[in-house]
Amino acid sequence: MAVGIFDSGLGGLTVLDAVQERLPDVAFVYYGDNAHAPYGVRDADDVHDLTTQAVERLWGSGCDLVILACNTASAAALRRMQEKGVPPGKRVLGVFVPLIEALTERQWGDNSPPREVAVKHVALFATPATVRSRAFQRELAFRAVGVDVEAQACGGVVDAIEEGDMILAEALVRSHVDALKRKMPEPEAAILGCTHYPLMQNVFQEALGPDVQVYSQANLVAESLADYLERHPDMRGAGGEGAYLTTGDPKRVSSRATQFLRRPITFTAA
Repeated sequence: MAVGIFDSGLGGLTVLDAVQERLPDVAFVYYGDNAHAPYGVRDADDVHDLTTQAVERLWGSGCDLVILACNTASAAALRRMQEKGVPPGKRVLGVFVPLIEALTERQWGDNSPPREVAVKHVALFATPATVRSRAFQRELAFRAVGVDVEAQACGGVVDAIEEGDMILAEALVRSHVDALKRKMPEPEAAILGCTHYPLMQNVFQEALGPDVQVYSQANLVAESLADYLERHPDMRGAGGEGAYLTTGDPKRVSSRATQFLRRPITFTAA
């Protein structure tokens, strides 16, 4: 049985790595829409349409549960997909909620009213599309009050990472952190609101300083997924072996993925 993991490109591999380690008995089918990456510069309708196509492809592969390991897709497409309705027995989950639950120290499934939390000043680093959507602020408002969120659109970072230009990516991260700190000089916490950004987590931390707690998504999503599957064991799906699918050039994507995860990864055409 298999669970689907979707991302616009390679960033979701950070989530895949964490969930594979946490749930070694679960098969995962990873789908990267590398031909259309990055999503962060696309409009909401385009992101919704591409995400829907990818999710339907994963459903067709026997994945009853699909995780949108892409913040832009979670921000721009998830709510719309859920409102339109998903087929019976299928589920789509995003990556925002586990992050917000960690930030607000609320348990998975806690539906109590929003309340005051310890952290008051939060920096959000995300793609331009995620920042425009204000999805993070909307989800946070369901769980917490009195939190000031300053969002910084990190243009160019995903492109640099996808191209393997980590020197450029590091320079861009430092520039975006400087821009954020001009608006919020002393954030207490920072959210890496893109699954590519954990690859640059040390750079974010160094630029922000040691007093800022940096929240990354991969391990948080893995724990939330483990909890979800324990409560919904039927959602492991009807798929069999794990697989890596891409809309891009399988050879090139395999090479980049192997570089990112430091182990052999072989993609096939979606």
